[in-house]
Amino acid sequence: MKKLTGSLLAFFALYAVPLTAQQESMNDLINRALEVATAQALSMAEVLEPQAGRLPKSVKEGALETSNCYWWCSGFFPGELWYLYENNPTPQLKQYATLFTERVRDVQYVTDNHDVGFMLFCSFGNGNRLLPQCNYDTVLINGARSLITRYSPVTQTIRSWDFTNNGKWQYPVIIDNMMNLELLTWASRKTGDSIFSSIAQTHADQTIQHHFRDDFSSYHVVSYDTVQGGPHLKATHQGFADQSAWARGQAWGLYGFTMMARETGRADYLDQARQIAAYLMHHLAMPADKVPYWDFNAPDIPDAVRDASAAAIMASALIELSQLDQSAASDDYLAYAEAQLRALSSPDYLAEPGTNANFLLKHSTGHYLANSEVDVPLSYADYYYVEALMRMKALLQAEE
Repeated sequence: MKKLTGSLLAFFALYAVPLTAQQESMNDLINRALEVATAQALSMAEVLEPQAGRLPKSVKEGALETSNCYWWCSGFFPGELWYLYENNPTPQLKQYATLFTERVRDVQYVTDNHDVGFMLFCSFGNGNRLLPQCNYDTVLINGARSLITRYSPVTQTIRSWDFTNNGKWQYPVIIDNMMNLELLTWASRKTGDSIFSSIAQTHADQTIQHHFRDDFSSYHVVSYDTVQGGPHLKATHQGFADQSAWARGQAWGLYGFTMMARETGRADYLDQARQIAAYLMHHLAMPADKVPYWDFNAPDIPDAVRDASAAAIMASALIELSQLDQSAASDDYLAYAEAQLRALSSPDYLAEPGTNANFLLKHSTGHYLANSEVDVPLSYADYYYVEALMRMKALLQAEE
């Protein structure tokens, strides 16, 4: 092939189209996205460092919205910092990861909240995994003990909320609760006490039996009869309708049963995760970029708002599921997760450094029907996005 002349080289340099998130290599995409994540997280940490006890939550009326440690999302930003420290172990990231993790310490004694697993295992759990010398074990074990106080031997589940929705619910359990079980399985291994894992598995068993429909979509809320123990009502709280498929709820179920399959080795949990994955991956209402609408049955599809957090949770779960499921579907899970990461890493969803109140992802939806956190950044979207990037990076490195 003849060498290009200087004028031709200049022409191609001037008119070359930059690689998009669909064109760049996965390694390059991951490195780019993690660089953006690090820049945003450090900027967020600098803003919040002087604000004692505050943690990022979302954006409200154009400004950063924060919470104290008792909001269910409190552990996500510290956990994101730990993942970024794992990727690039600098003193500054370690300092901030430690600082914001300490802001969640009092959650170990919380007994009125089922989200103790989210709050502690994302923060102290990741810190303990990376720096076991920090002696975070005690906090995590105390948190697990607090969480199981919400278990009822009658319903054989961990109660999610204490409010009853104007008397409609007796003992509400939400699909999100699957995410809090990892703290319990860890606590059983650490302490040697099987009670934690036993409760986690019993809760998961009841969730399989009562939360899922024949097509493997899930209800958001199942309220149990406190006398007979079985469900008396199946409903929603954040979805479009009782019978609809609230997108993030479906993602919680996928992630939760994938995690429980890993933690227990049980084939029925793995099969449940596979069935949920198939439901989501082949859903006719899934947009082309694989970032779900906030509810798969939203009446205004295709104009409905998206939920980037659901895509991030899905991607992280599918990457793990691809390693647990040795069937032919394994490659499909990984390809789907890659497509979701490419979409989330495009300008459509990934914020430019210094924008988006220093959150990473745009276009998540918290509670649409309550007009709360609609089409905004959310701390848990960022956490699971970074987790998915780290999981994909580890797979690529293992293949080298």
